[in-house]
Amino acid sequence: MKSNTFIQTQGNLAYGRLMAAFVAAMMIAWAGVAQAKAPDGFADLAEKLLPSVVNISTTQTVEGREGPAMPQLPPGSPFEDFFKEFFDRNAPQQRSRRATSLGSGFIISKDGYVVTNNHVIAEADEITVVLQDDTRLTAELVGRDPKTDIAVLKVKPEKDLPAVPFGSSDRARVGDWVVAIGNPFGLGGTVTAGIISARGRDINSGPYDDFIQTDASINRGNSGGPMFNLKGEVIGINAAIFSPSGGSVGIGFAIPASTAQPVIEQLIKSGAVKRGWLGVHIQGVTDEIAETLGLEKAEGALVASVIKDSPAEAAKIKSGDVILSFDGKSVTEMRSLPKIVAETPVDQESKVIVWRDGAKKSLRVVVGELEEDTKVAAKSAAAKSKGGERSIDEIGLTVATLTDKVRERFKLPKDAKGVVVTKIENDGLAAEKGVRPGDLVVEVSTEEVSNPTQVVEKVKEAVKAGRKSVLFLFEGQGGLRYVGFRIEK
Repeated sequence: MKSNTFIQTQGNLAYGRLMAAFVAAMMIAWAGVAQAKAPDGFADLAEKLLPSVVNISTTQTVEGREGPAMPQLPPGSPFEDFFKEFFDRNAPQQRSRRATSLGSGFIISKDGYVVTNNHVIAEADEITVVLQDDTRLTAELVGRDPKTDIAVLKVKPEKDLPAVPFGSSDRARVGDWVVAIGNPFGLGGTVTAGIISARGRDINSGPYDDFIQTDASINRGNSGGPMFNLKGEVIGINAAIFSPSGGSVGIGFAIPASTAQPVIEQLIKSGAVKRGWLGVHIQGVTDEIAETLGLEKAEGALVASVIKDSPAEAAKIKSGDVILSFDGKSVTEMRSLPKIVAETPVDQESKVIVWRDGAKKSLRVVVGELEEDTKVAAKSAAAKSKGGERSIDEIGLTVATLTDKVRERFKLPKDAKGVVVTKIENDGLAAEKGVRPGDLVVEVSTEEVSNPTQVVEKVKEAVKAGRKSVLFLFEGQGGLRYVGFRIEK
């Protein structure tokens, strides 16, 4: 009995020591986490980084008129001719004035390369970079890229300038601490801190939106300034705020370093940016479209049309293909494809994985160069039309043959092909999907249609086969787009 008691006592002591060690270890670990997530302060970091952040001052000439304007008089007023004659003789003179604006930037090389936002220096006649010690240097524009809102300037300093390095924005995580330094409202050297609130934000500012969202206070004048991690590395360029009042409400956006660096390098090297070009019009893959095409989930970029004589056409990419990956990078959603292609070197051969006819297919494409001013209208082919008008109750629309009368009614061009939508039910699926009278039905279930009967039969085939959705290809004012209609009962 004593032996059992001794063993139990020793066991309790061992258990107690183990728990004490565990608690101590957890406390140390928690202290480490707390220290990582909540630094004591940012004073040392700010002191180190402030000399590398600059104010950007721009001036431009704005044309205006000086003098009183003619008063607004009611029509037929007896004073109208009198005042008109007077103001014609004493018309206000056209005069120009100088307008100024302020922004932020940061030094990336000791010999004077400075990065800022394109919108900070756009339309500027003169650009001045103001250092922390109030030294004013005239800046020369090296190059700018409106699509990513990035500009590179060059100053000629008398001595080496304090430059800051770029860090990896790809490794930055939601919840990480960040520090923003800039010139809000002309108050240079302003330091704010916060966390990364989200990543991959699309705020509809450009075709390559991939913003880092932060709750660090960012206001007007912060644009072009750097966002730092706690290592003092630039992981973003502060570019925009979301605010109904124009002031910070805790939602700011920064261009990721991974987006900015290649653009900056090209601007320094050649003053312009070369981007890859595929030559397709794309749209998102909805659940209905995914089900129709046999995809397990809604992902990828659906090819609505292929531009003639484009790299995509040469690679045998077809309308109706879903691009799942490009150059080894997954296309999880439609908007990621333009960015991936744009960042791919021109003339590089890249592997493209598409979903076609219920299976994956591998293609090779030689990436072309995007011409910024290229505008290409997509055309679609169809067979000869036959007569008639038919309604499709399952979808809530009526279609008709493209006769001369119908073309005139909907102001359609003579070379328009397909079947025209003549009527939309207000509470139908077509209305819900944004289909309008005058839109053309080009394909149903990825097959071309040329008369209303074909459209009806394709829908009936889908219903008979037990499919949940049917896929339409429409052509309207916005170009070609696929629409999936759920038809299951």
